[in-house]
Order: sequence, then structure tokens, then C-alpha cells
Amino acid sequence: MGARVTRAFRNFNLDNRAEREISKVKPSAAPMHPTTKTVILEELRRHPEIEEIVKRKDDKLLTLLKEVYVDSKDPVSHMRVKDASIPHSKELRLLKGNHFNLMASQNIPKGKISVVEVLTLLNNHKCFPETWTAEKIAQEYCLELRDVKSLLTFFVAFDVKSFPANNRKNAISSK
Repeated sequence: MGARVTRAFRNFNLDNRAEREISKVKPSAAPMHPTTKTVILEELRRHPEIEEIVKRKDDKLLTLLKEVYVDSKDPVSHMRVKDASIPHSKELRLLKGNHFNLMASQNIPKGKISVVEVLTLLNNHKCFPETWTAEKIAQEYCLELRDVKSLLTFFVAFDVKSFPANNRKNAISSK
């Protein structure tokens, strides 16, 4: 139903619209410089056969043109540009745990960590600090020890605290 309506609007008054577009004044080529025009006219007066040669269709050239096959490739750049600020690691690792999301990248470069993994390791470190030490986390997730120590020191996950129903008024009034 919708296609019929749109087709009707698209084809409405099509002939008149096409005629209007065709009858519009087309842009003309830029005018030649006066000295160029005089030089061309002078050469044509001296050699009138040039005009015939230019306007003549050469069958030999047309057949040669039809046989031309162009295969082009981009030139290889001689200088390799490397961004020194971002080290690119070729070694990849898979995500830890069972949070394999097909939409997210499953191959993470060594030395990097996903947000889900950060939250997981922070939770593990918070619940079991003796087991999940900075050294074990660095080894488990292929990270540097100084990065893990600063992560554990400065990165804090949110804590959700729920108040019992009878203490809500006391919690709000204490602010």
C-alpha cells in the first residue's frame, strides 16, 4: 500500500517536471582568454587541415583503444610512518571468565584489559585479597605489575548499599 502511494507521488506531473529540467539554461564553458583565442584562430588559418584531422574519427586508434587494459596498483610508500606514542602489540589473548560477548572484541592485546575484566578482578581482589594479589592479577591478565598496583589503588568500583525499609528515613534525615 505504501509503495503505491509513494509511486503515485513520485510519478505525479513527471512529464512537466522533466520538461522543465530539460529546458533550463545549462551552464556554459568558461570563456577563453582573448590571446588564446587569437592564437588558435591564427593557427587554423595557417593550417586548415588541422581542423579536419581533429574532427575525423580514426578507426585504427579506436581499435587500439578498445584493446587497452589498465591494471593499476597503488604505489608502495617508501617511508613507514609509525606512531611512537601507541605501542602495537602483536600478541593477543582471549577474555578471562565466561563473559564472551559476540559484539565485543574477543581478542585483546597483551597488556590491555576489558572493562568487564577490570570489574571482575577488582571484585575478586576485594572479596579475596590474600588470593588475588597484585602479582597474581598481573600474571593472570598479562599486565605489568605497576599498572595493576595503580589500578587497585586508584580504580574503585561502585558499591550498592541497600537500607532496610525501617531505616530509610533515618538514612535520609542524617544527610
